[in-house]
Amino acid sequence: MPRIRLYSDQEMQSGSLLKLTGPPAHHLLKVLRRRVGDHLVVFNGNGEDHFGEITSIDGRDNCSIQLLETRRPPTESPLKVTLIQAIGRGDRMDWALQKSVELGVHQIQPIMSERTEVRLTGARAEKRQSHWQKVVISACEQSGRVRIPQVNSVVQLIDLTPPAGIGLFLDPDAEQTLADLDIGAAKASEATAEQSMALAVGPEGGFSELEIKQLSTLGFTGLRLGPRVLRTETAGPAALAILQSHFGDC
Repeated sequence: MPRIRLYSDQEMQSGSLLKLTGPPAHHLLKVLRRRVGDHLVVFNGNGEDHFGEITSIDGRDNCSIQLLETRRPPTESPLKVTLIQAIGRGDRMDWALQKSVELGVHQIQPIMSERTEVRLTGARAEKRQSHWQKVVISACEQSGRVRIPQVNSVVQLIDLTPPAGIGLFLDPDAEQTLADLDIGAAKASEATAEQSMALAVGPEGGFSELEIKQLSTLGFTGLRLGPRVLRTETAGPAALAILQSHFGDC
């Protein structure tokens, strides 16, 4: 039976008893059908995995987990990429965020741009942000990540600030390719420091000429992935996979 990984925002310490309640416990007991004596891994995003055993069950959504062992798995990349993702229609945003988390993204900044077809403001934007954060947590549970990437509040592209590290935006007409890119970071096995990067991905139809100028003014550089134009939900994960291969830990 595969070992389950489950997120909880509670404090955890080896040797202690964790009380799991509400939706996480319901998912564990009724969806995954785990019973007393079953083993699992729980984590709270602090960089540790806690191996435990279900010791008691009380009703449909309450159980106790004895934490037996703590480990720090090397699942976080030294390449700290902030994905600046234009909001896509339907489940495209969910898919892009899920795969980006699996590929080691550090932080996610949803944006609305000139050609974004989905407009979010106020309570609707907050609801979507909360939903996306749940998608990220689920992807962390599946992929073995022990840090939870933060999904920031939705902003307009014009309100972006200069990137803390290297800034790139995907542009099928850009001159620079990934083969030309040199971020001054070694492979993870040789790296001595973390490298920060921001990667901006446009919506269906891409960034407008004005937005490309705005991004360039902020210090972002255009990057061409190849001769084919990728969909908005595919472009970010594809770029992340290549960046991790060249400069991260893949």
